[in-house]
Amino acid sequence: MEGKSMKSESQSESAILLTKIKEFTRGLLVNLSNGNSPIILIDRFRNHCTLPDSNCFCSSNLPCGKEVLTLCKETHVHRLDVMLRVLLIVQKLLQENKHSSKRDIYYIHPSVFLNQSVVDRAINDICVLMQCSRHNLNVTDLAFLQAHPIPVYVEEIKVDVELAVLQRLANDQFCNANRCIVISGRGYPDIPTRRFLWLLVENLHIPAYCLVDCDPYGFDILTTYRFGSMQMAYDTKHLRVPEIYWLGAFPSDSERYFVPKQCLLPLNAEDKRKIEAMLLRCYLQREVPQWRSYSC
Repeated sequence: MEGKSMKSESQSESAILLTKIKEFTRGLLVNLSNGNSPIILIDRFRNHCTLPDSNCFCSSNLPCGKEVLTLCKETHVHRLDVMLRVLLIVQKLLQENKHSSKRDIYYIHPSVFLNQSVVDRAINDICVLMQCSRHNLNVTDLAFLQAHPIPVYVEEIKVDVELAVLQRLANDQFCNANRCIVISGRGYPDIPTRRFLWLLVENLHIPAYCLVDCDPYGFDILTTYRFGSMQMAYDTKHLRVPEIYWLGAFPSDSERYFVPKQCLLPLNAEDKRKIEAMLLRCYLQREVPQWRSYSC
């Protein structure tokens, strides 16, 4: 019954989205047929700022501004061309109940799209305009080669970014002994990984722990899981896990576990600039001020 309900809900969302797409394109055609240059307003969102006052609006779902696209600028014309081509592909996917990857979409019009990042931007613009998430467009980021059943009885989720560590845990049968799910984001987590983690926590109501490298990049990965990313700020609600715990590694661990100094990598100037910039982010001051001391 639950599976049928989810399928029905998905079909309803697709129908609503198809209606929005038709209304959007019809509006453009009406403007053009009347001799008017259409103006498209795209809301812009952010998930953090560096203002000293932590009472900002970055934690809300409200846009922080608007971007105006017109046919008066050549760059805007190309961007709108790409958006409409991608929108046409999305419409067909929804109508036929099929899925496609960004790479597949890119190769439909490679001479127009130029590279996959252009397609990625168009997808973001479409999501903002249609007020939906990426998965609603039936566009995926990657193809899954294998799928296995998730154990029914689990007590926690461990998010790990190192594939080498993940393989070691698998060899040691760590999940069988500890009744947990271990996820590797393979560095900075992609959108499917973040959404999958959100779905697990949202539906299973079990704790999630994040283990990352003790460097600015590991800390940045941790904040991506907990607070989301700037690029996907418009859909932070379905991609962030506010309940995630920082398991480590911490700078103090080297002293606590007597790690020899020759085994440690010193921070270079770029590392220091990166961590200093991250420590100014408003969500650290507002939600987890203790993390600022852990990362120093």
